[in-house]
Amino acid sequence: MRTTHRPLTTVALALSLFMAALEMTVVSTAMPTVVSELGGLESYAWVFTAYMLSSTITVPIYGKLADLYGRKPVLLFGIGLFLVGSILSGLSTSMNMLIAFRTLQGLGAGAMQPVALTIVGDIYTLEQRAKVQGVFSAVWGIAGLVGPLTGGLIVKYLSWHWIFFINVPVGLGAMGLLVAFFHEQVQRKPQKLDFAGAALLSAGVVALLFGVQGIGRNLLALPVGAVLLTAFVLVERKVADPVIPMSIFKIPAIAISSAAGALFSAAMFGATTYVPLYVQGVLGGSPTLAGGMITPMIVGWPVASLFAGRLLLKTGYRPLIVGGFGLTVIGTALMALLLKPQSSLLIPELAMALFGIGLGFSSTALLIAVQTSVGWELRGVATASNMFFRTIGGALGVGLMGGVLVSQLLHDPRVPVAAANELLGPEHGRGLPPDLLRTLSGALGHGLTINFWIICAASVAAFAAGLFFPKIKRGEGMTISTSDVAAPH
Repeated sequence: MRTTHRPLTTVALALSLFMAALEMTVVSTAMPTVVSELGGLESYAWVFTAYMLSSTITVPIYGKLADLYGRKPVLLFGIGLFLVGSILSGLSTSMNMLIAFRTLQGLGAGAMQPVALTIVGDIYTLEQRAKVQGVFSAVWGIAGLVGPLTGGLIVKYLSWHWIFFINVPVGLGAMGLLVAFFHEQVQRKPQKLDFAGAALLSAGVVALLFGVQGIGRNLLALPVGAVLLTAFVLVERKVADPVIPMSIFKIPAIAISSAAGALFSAAMFGATTYVPLYVQGVLGGSPTLAGGMITPMIVGWPVASLFAGRLLLKTGYRPLIVGGFGLTVIGTALMALLLKPQSSLLIPELAMALFGIGLGFSSTALLIAVQTSVGWELRGVATASNMFFRTIGGALGVGLMGGVLVSQLLHDPRVPVAAANELLGPEHGRGLPPDLLRTLSGALGHGLTINFWIICAASVAAFAAGLFFPKIKRGEGMTISTSDVAAPH
């Protein structure tokens, strides 16, 4: 049995996470330009929502497969599917094509982050894992710095299609390193994947997403989603080998981490989706400037995460969780209260910086708390379950805000929604009649302001959930046996 080369395996995992981080900033930077070229502002949220939806419903399935068949084949499959989706997204010639291929891209992304983080939990002890956070913090920081600039330059000098093609060399490099240097020994057990549970979960999440759009008959999907998810819980409690073992939620740290993760992700994905749109569509900023509004969050998060990893053993989980969420409340409140049509760009930059720093402290502590609450045989599904709640929170949050935005644009039947696409073009709607331009800009700004208040409310709710996190004494439940850590490699 060959031994895992931990440094090069870590590089491979870092490259996988780099793609995820870069995807967030580059796509957010380019999307207003994409809408101006392809049209379909009313479908703006679906480019993000489709990606998050497909990755959401597959996260717990990939986590279960990683526990059954090993982390390596699952992660390689996920990266490969992500690259296929990226190439096809770059070749899209309509908004519907882009949404469809972003869905395929998300099906691969569902494996990348949870399985990569599970491998980190496998090959490093808790003390080492806290230090390794510095590596991944640097990855997110670099992606946050280069993403908006890269996206802006690509849109300006090449074409928005290339924002998806840049994933290919990074993904191939990660796959090559994993094949060559990551080795694990998996004891396969005679277990079966819970297909009924997976189907109910997928259908329930899709129904909820349509329901939260809140437009017309879509509301009927809410009770359907509730029924399907209730059936999912009942099935999972009876089957021998569930996709998500309900028993893990009896552990307070996991239950509260799941709830808080869903709430702060709704706020995070909402901010990264709609702050750039506000800057470009309402404030008239360039694509590079709009995408740059995300940079303070993407940089502040890993910097705070680096310190959180080092402080965790000294302070315990709760101070980092409560304090971090407190900062997110301040940041999102500034955004909701002060971001106006004539606002200085310093306001969203400061708000996003506070938001990112707060999430860096709280999310790091929550994830490590989840991973140290279970043994190796459940770490994959526990990590994936936590990622599932984070991604479902993000998907539902962005979907809800997309419904709010569309309802505001459709509020005045005399105003064609298609004309709003020109607000995001290089001329910022200067070719439109002045009255129509003012009406569209006002409707867009009002809808986005409502979304900023939704983001703030989600941050407040996450803070409230953090207050219920158990007071674990320093060192208690924060160590893992050597045999447990060494199990897979």
